[in-house]
Amino acid sequence: MAKAEVDEIEIEFDTFGDRRSPALVLVMGLGTQMISWPESVCREFANEGFFVVRFDNRDCGLSTKFDSYGIPNIFAGLAGDRSSAPYSLVDMANDTVGLMDFLRIDAAHIVGVSMGGMIAQQAVIDHPDRFLSLCSMMASTGAKNVGQPSSEVVAALLQPGGDDRESYIQQALKMARVISSEKYFDPEMELEQITRSYDRNYCPDGVVRQLMAILVSPDRTEALRKVAVPTLVIHGLADKLVDPSGGYATASAIPGAKLLTFEGMAHELPMALWGEVGDAILENIARASRVS
Repeated sequence: MAKAEVDEIEIEFDTFGDRRSPALVLVMGLGTQMISWPESVCREFANEGFFVVRFDNRDCGLSTKFDSYGIPNIFAGLAGDRSSAPYSLVDMANDTVGLMDFLRIDAAHIVGVSMGGMIAQQAVIDHPDRFLSLCSMMASTGAKNVGQPSSEVVAALLQPGGDDRESYIQQALKMARVISSEKYFDPEMELEQITRSYDRNYCPDGVVRQLMAILVSPDRTEALRKVAVPTLVIHGLADKLVDPSGGYATASAIPGAKLLTFEGMAHELPMALWGEVGDAILENIARASRVS
């Protein structure tokens, strides 16, 4: 793993495959480190002939933290006041392109999950000449009438985190159980991932600042109507964190977008479905090749 200097901040990143191959950039979600992209998945894409890039978003993992800004006023953000927000999804999308510049990637295919899907959408909107295809997974358009969390999830999000390592891990495991499905939830795998992430870096305030970035970012619906790259939208129909209406709205907004839904999948990326998900991503990338 390495660090890139991007507009006065540092972005931690990792790569797989041959730098001469077409680039595939993977963007993770809210408070989720790049190690949540399984190495096995990254290597599979590399074996398919791609130069795969995964990275820690700002305020997460080993990338630059914005601790000097403190904790933003989430309730003010919900009311439309962005004065306490240190950045928005536009800035996070610019980080993605800045990392591509650092790696001398002219254009890339991009895949984003949850908040990462929103960042990927924004990156394609703002830098249309830098992206060849888009895959938006478990994300929404930013419209307030779609993609909203259930009351159960909101209640879980409002629970205080643990004061020490063990209590935090147990609280995070409870949250993971709430947003995951009964069908695919794997407590042992989830516990391993939570523990590994905590030990790599623990930054709960960064999660709040990233959430604020989502809240203060505008509705992307009209801008998405101008997206011209082949697009795949993936959503679990049991998603309680980002309601499936967010995925339907995204697919409806982007001309020619293909929508892939999974019955019984919630806000998660089950390894049992990665074969089908990976094939769909590769097919969307192939659409880009046919278009060009």
